[in-house]
Amino acid sequence: MSDNVKRIVATDCGSTTTKAILIEQNDRGEYRLIARGEAPTTVEKPFEDVTVGVVNSITELEELTETEVPEGVSKGKRSLLKDGRVWRLLKSGESQGSRSNSLEASDLYVSTSSAGGGLQMMVAGVVKSMSAESAERAALGAGAILMDTLAVDDGRKEWQKVERLRQLRPDIILMSGGTDGGTKSHLVDMAEVIHRADPKPRFGDMKLPVIFAGNTEARTEVTEVLGSGIATKVVDNIRPSLEAENLGPARDEIHELFLEHVMQQAPGYSKLLEWTSEEIMATPNAVGKLLEEYARNEGINVLGVDIGGATTDVFSVFDGVYNRTVSANLGLSYSICNVLKEAGTANISRWIPMMIDPFEVRNRLRNKMIRPTTIPQTYEDLLIEQAVAREALRLAFGHHKSLARTLLGTQQQRDVGQIFDQTATGETLIKMMKLDMIIGSGGVLSHAPRRAQSALMMLDAYEPEGVTMITVDSIFMMPHLGVLSEHFYEAAKQVFEYDCIVKCGHCIAPTGNAKPGDTAVTVAGPGVNESVSVGSIKVIPLGRNEFLEATITPHKNLDIGEGKGKPRTMKLEGGTVGIIVDARGRPLQLPSDDVARTTKLKEWLAAMGLPLPE
Repeated sequence: MSDNVKRIVATDCGSTTTKAILIEQNDRGEYRLIARGEAPTTVEKPFEDVTVGVVNSITELEELTETEVPEGVSKGKRSLLKDGRVWRLLKSGESQGSRSNSLEASDLYVSTSSAGGGLQMMVAGVVKSMSAESAERAALGAGAILMDTLAVDDGRKEWQKVERLRQLRPDIILMSGGTDGGTKSHLVDMAEVIHRADPKPRFGDMKLPVIFAGNTEARTEVTEVLGSGIATKVVDNIRPSLEAENLGPARDEIHELFLEHVMQQAPGYSKLLEWTSEEIMATPNAVGKLLEEYARNEGINVLGVDIGGATTDVFSVFDGVYNRTVSANLGLSYSICNVLKEAGTANISRWIPMMIDPFEVRNRLRNKMIRPTTIPQTYEDLLIEQAVAREALRLAFGHHKSLARTLLGTQQQRDVGQIFDQTATGETLIKMMKLDMIIGSGGVLSHAPRRAQSALMMLDAYEPEGVTMITVDSIFMMPHLGVLSEHFYEAAKQVFEYDCIVKCGHCIAPTGNAKPGDTAVTVAGPGVNESVSVGSIKVIPLGRNEFLEATITPHKNLDIGEGKGKPRTMKLEGGTVGIIVDARGRPLQLPSDDVARTTKLKEWLAAMGLPLPE
């Protein structure tokens, strides 16, 4: 199909806004973003038809191409709609129609959706830190919001679990536990709890779907206990043995049930499905798909974040292993007071570079919660919001690291030489020294007045080590590119690299212990010889698409990836900020004295070229 695709339309039907993008092949054979349009999502009265918002957003694409298109593509207004629907020519390799001129129709139309509401799931397992945790990874990786985790050893009595199931009303329950040939009785007991709760799904009178992904020998008994009132789906065991984890079949089944039970609840969804060239994909699934495909094809380790008003999603791919978590109570508008509760006023205030009363901080955040659509009006407001963002990012990242880890309970064969150097099971997969790229997305990062502010928020929250590329998703089109990547990866990659992410520049961050004032690291290359002292930040000017072949030499007690004191020669890439040398130390420590702390924060702002508060 890819040989015939010259023009692509992609939409993302969100809960509030439908966003459309137009991609075309230019005269050099490269795929580029041509225009982006958006319109309110129309799933509620008076429209109650998601396709109305789709047509409105694509109408904006038509209007934008009438006035201006990038160099290298045909000039003129595109005709992307016909007879009140999306006009596209290809569906699974078959022609749907023909065009009379080159500006008519799209060759491919793909879409993502979360307009039916997010997928809400509960998982149930035998051992909370083993089979239940594997089920959590399967659910989160499939794009779900995890409402609760039930386990035999979670400390709750059976009646409390029954009550919890009745209260939450999940869309899907994922049951796991027992290696193949292992425990059966605990699984039957958990099935009995679900049966007695008789939980009802959010939508309609459908039977609640329960996916059983546990011990294969317990399938018959579990299905019988759950009974005919529950729609039981059986898939391969998530944890067939202690040493293996098999998440794929459960994730695939979750996705299928989500399409059937949640996404189809959006009015007009079946009509939209007829318009698209390929299956519609859930929005968070699409973002994860893009990052997973990109990391694996480019051979890099990637960390991505999408921080929104109610939730913060974190995605990672390390050594080809994909993980995704959603922190459903950490956001910057509807959930901002949850961030305040989780982090505490002191942790938020420590990032504010001016003296401010803690009561004032709390009151401002409460005002934001009751007026979630407001944006900062002053520079002081912006600094407070960015301080909250650091804590939300930090907390969500901690949650992600706790789930993205090796399997607990696995047997390890060790020799005598490992007596004093043993790697425990359940160790996090997130190794910051091995991280190649951070991608920041969401309003507070994508729409920060200056890219240096976005970069500094991510440096403070994630504390990257070694050499890491810092990037920002400019206009949040990763969902569109994610669903496209499944069918046409090369086009998705080209637009992702050229139009989607904005590179701030490489960050150099040595780790280890050195005295304040000592030279932490020296960066030397053609026309550059910069030394940065311990405790400071320095930006080496280097613009977008500019490179520097440099030798990075750390202090004898510091490491940048080659070992303590060992230099590293590599090609550094600049960006909208430049090469950022972060020699503040890991873990990052702020002075306890308020005057010293605000002075230090102002020094870092100035080093990044950012204005200081009055």
